[in-house]
Amino acid sequence: MRRNTLLALGVVILILVAMAAKSLLVSVPAVHDGAGQFDANRAKARLAFILGDQRPHPADSSADDAVRARLVATLQQMGLNPIVRDQVACNDFQKARLVACARVRNVIAVLGPRSGKALLLSAHYDSVPVGPGASDDGVGVATLLEVGSILKNRPLQRPVLILFNEGEELGLIGARAFLADPLSRDVDSVLNFEARGVAGPVAMFETSRPNAAAIAAFASAVDRPYASSLSTDVYHLLPNDTDVTTYNERGWLALNFAMAGNETRYHSPGDNITALDPRSLQHMGDQALAVSTELASGVPHASGQRIFMDVLGRWFVQMPMSVGMIVFGLLILAFAFLVGRRGAYGRGLAAPVGAIVAGSMAGWLATVIVGALLDGTYWRAHPELSFGAIYATVLLGALFALQTLGRPAARDRLRVGYWLIFLLLGALLALAAPGGIIYFLAPPVVVLIGVAFSKWWRPAGAIGGLLGLAVLYLTWGEMLALLEELFSPGPLWVAAPIAAIMITPALVEVHGLFTRADRSFVLAGSAAIALIGWVVAAAAPAYSADREQRFTIEHVTEFPGRRSHWSVLNDGAPLPKAYQRIGHWHEGKLPFSERVRWLAPAPEDAAVQPPSAQLLDSLVNGNERRVRIRLNANGAERLALIAPAEAHIRTAGVPDFVRSMASEDSGGKFTITCSGRSCDGMELAIDLYSAKPVPFTIVGSRNGLPASAAPLVAGRPSFAEPQYTPDETVAIAHVNL
Repeated sequence: MRRNTLLALGVVILILVAMAAKSLLVSVPAVHDGAGQFDANRAKARLAFILGDQRPHPADSSADDAVRARLVATLQQMGLNPIVRDQVACNDFQKARLVACARVRNVIAVLGPRSGKALLLSAHYDSVPVGPGASDDGVGVATLLEVGSILKNRPLQRPVLILFNEGEELGLIGARAFLADPLSRDVDSVLNFEARGVAGPVAMFETSRPNAAAIAAFASAVDRPYASSLSTDVYHLLPNDTDVTTYNERGWLALNFAMAGNETRYHSPGDNITALDPRSLQHMGDQALAVSTELASGVPHASGQRIFMDVLGRWFVQMPMSVGMIVFGLLILAFAFLVGRRGAYGRGLAAPVGAIVAGSMAGWLATVIVGALLDGTYWRAHPELSFGAIYATVLLGALFALQTLGRPAARDRLRVGYWLIFLLLGALLALAAPGGIIYFLAPPVVVLIGVAFSKWWRPAGAIGGLLGLAVLYLTWGEMLALLEELFSPGPLWVAAPIAAIMITPALVEVHGLFTRADRSFVLAGSAAIALIGWVVAAAAPAYSADREQRFTIEHVTEFPGRRSHWSVLNDGAPLPKAYQRIGHWHEGKLPFSERVRWLAPAPEDAAVQPPSAQLLDSLVNGNERRVRIRLNANGAERLALIAPAEAHIRTAGVPDFVRSMASEDSGGKFTITCSGRSCDGMELAIDLYSAKPVPFTIVGSRNGLPASAAPLVAGRPSFAEPQYTPDETVAIAHVNL
């Protein structure tokens, strides 16, 4: 028994090593060049020139004027004749009661013939106010410039429009403005390029629907694909938006690409040229050039919906949704038959279910407990350590279930029971994301073949089980590795159920070994490994120079009383000791945000003036009312007008861009934003289902802090910087409209 016990512990360690090694399943191609090929080094050099001193350059700012001037100059040096459109536009959001307005200047270059259906290549050149945007979306800008420089020397069968739009970060405003552009009328397909990090493989994460034509073009063109119909379905369910959200109104063929490695630098000062991985730029550029070349000859003739996935970023598997559903249904019937035939409907089903549930719950509970004991995003610098501890905990929970509930069961019964449960989980997932069934086909097919051949050769069942496990690891392991990057900001427990699904069949295949081992010793050893994993994760530094803590400082003044506060937006970690000498801090919220932050009294800043909105006219028609207002920024760079949920605002905007606010999918407060220099004096029209005045909160913000903030800035932790929101001065006022 001692030998079996040591072997069982060795298997536990081997499984955890395999879980840690799954990151090797994801790779990014090396930088390369050659005649007619995408050159990442040249593309990055162009981007460095365009970004200049790498100041943040939000739309309608002087910094963005400078970026645009260098962009236009670069296009002219390439022999192109860029067009600059100057528009005041507004856009709405499908999943929020929000209308965003700004003055935007889209830059457009036209390649190929001047007539016929056109291919649109799209990226945005504005950044958020807090960072230089070298990846978001400098990587898209660099990609389009390099692709444009190659395509302009090729004979093109139809027009290719290269759009560098402004205002994406403010609410996809540049995309909305382009839809009003005459050049948009002949577009029938679009490729969009984005980023949510500075490194990692570039995934194709969104397609038009139905997707057959888009997938046909992608599959035919791309050599190193990262894409799956599961990710595109899940993205469709999320509240996230890119310019493609707006373009989808036209029904164009669409493919959306982005990288997501190291989110800690996303929308922060760390999103700079140095951090941008040239390999990721190369990967994006290779795909952009390949798919652009494919679509430049026309849209493929394909219809319907397809399910698809890549394998190790090297092969691409696709099939019609109908075929996948038929195969999926037959697999469920086949394994249901095997479960009944082998009498596995008792422990054979209950033990795998218990293992998946126990493993998932153990991983979730561990993250809850450790999160309660440690402050902030304790895993930010080394997420791999925390994920490793989660997987060790998942393994412990799954092993406990199999060694209690499933110990008397034979391995072949547990095997067919697990794969039936696996397929039923796929059926549940398909209710929300039907494209996900692609991940539930190949592994059970391999196992089923082994089970079928075991009738003539008994070892075939075990061989099929191990080969099915290997296929599961190669496909789900890659998916989990990419998911770790996506959820590195949290919540970490999302990885637990996927890990439980991967680990349980491994434990099933070695079930006989574990039943011959000392159960108490193996469970105790597994618990010790999990505990050591959490101790290491907890002891590791929470932040580093590469992965810094989110830490934004704000000076907030509320009018009419001129009551001022310091506000610190971080990850919930305690503030530095130096801050305690500045004032009494407490957790709370501000009128313009539901996010909990640290607040303390602040000295008044006499230079801060309240923003306002002047009512120009009001037209009442029964219970409906249209008001026209003029904004007064009073030094603010960004304005937000926030109305309560009961305000019943129907539409808001400027002439030609009055957008709807009502949506069946949205709820909560109504918000109208305006960003940039042109907001001061801008006139907006608002339609309300209310004959009575509506109370609005007006929030004005500008980058930078008053001199009194110097101790706060100096006391900010070493590895901390603003993210998503810049250090800013905020003024809050109120008005009835």
